[in-house]
Amino acid sequence: MKGFIYIISTFLLFVYLSFADIKNLDPKSFFEKLSKTKTAILLDVRTPYEYEKDGHLPNSNLLPIQVLPKYADKLLKYKDYPVFVYCRSGNRSLVAAKYLEKLGFKKVYNLKGGIIEWKKYGLPVKYGRN
Repeated sequence: MKGFIYIISTFLLFVYLSFADIKNLDPKSFFEKLSKTKTAILLDVRTPYEYEKDGHLPNSNLLPIQVLPKYADKLLKYKDYPVFVYCRSGNRSLVAAKYLEKLGFKKVYNLKGGIIEWKKYGLPVKYGRN
């Protein structure tokens, strides 16, 4: 039993340290920071279906996490720009944010709780393709 607890504790510490540099922001803070940032890139890493049917943040760019590595070379020219990332619940976007940091992006912000929490705050959502 002690071995199991040690393994779980070590794993949780590793996960925490792996994501320690990511700036997880609650919806209000995310909205305020995004609104004040002139050259921000806003990425939605969900599927096209989720983007259209469940709604998306205004001015967001759809780049599903499944294809994010495929576009890494094109994204690198924006590595000095602040990047705001979100998904449905904040899990996929956290993975995407960590990936962007490994590519060299310095200012990466993750929407904690994803668009689910965003909607609870009554913040703007658009539906459809644009």
